Amino acid sequence: MTAASCCNGSDPKDAAREAVLENIANRKSVRAYTDEPVSDADIETLLRAAMAAPSAMNRQPWEFIVVNDRDSLDALAGKLRHAKMLAQAPLAIVVCAETMLTLRDGTVVENLFWEHDASAATENLLLAAEALGLGAVWTAASDPERSAVVCEALGITGTVKPLCVIPIGHPANPDEQPKDKWNPDKIHWNRW
Repeated sequence: MTAASCCNGSDPKDAAREAVLENIANRKSVRAYTDEPVSDADIETLLRAAMAAPSAMNRQPWEFIVVNDRDSLDALAGKLRHAKMLAQAPLAIVVCAETMLTLRDGTVVENLFWEHDASAATENLLLAAEALGLGAVWTAASDPERSAVVCEALGITGTVKPLCVIPIGHPANPDEQPKDKWNPDKIHWNRW
């Protein structure tokens, strides 16, 4: 079923379902951008989508740093070898999370699921970017080397850690197509 066939008198739920699945299938890693800025409304939409993600025990440990300062973007591009596209991007959102939790009894423990929670938020943000017609790419920042660069550049201290830096902008090549990642060999039923 295509989006067009859904909208010709069918159930609106079918059209909504098709739109969501089409957005997921069309998500791609975009690494080249125009110089057009991303609107504040779009930035808020991206962050609202990220914060709608599931999290372990609904703790929502995520924190987001919105970077639209050209000097900061260029500094990160110069220090993160896998994020050189930041030199073109008008925007980046750094997805971070609190790595420690305070339990009800006041005990402070390691948040074992901070990377999972921040990853779910990141995927929501990437899907929202696709839905808005923006381009985005996930660049890792949780390993010690890249984490240190991001923390120093953006003043992150304490027990908050960056997971990734997401360059975002209007795609320089709007006709770029997603990769087909479907592979039935990766599916196992009931047992390995």
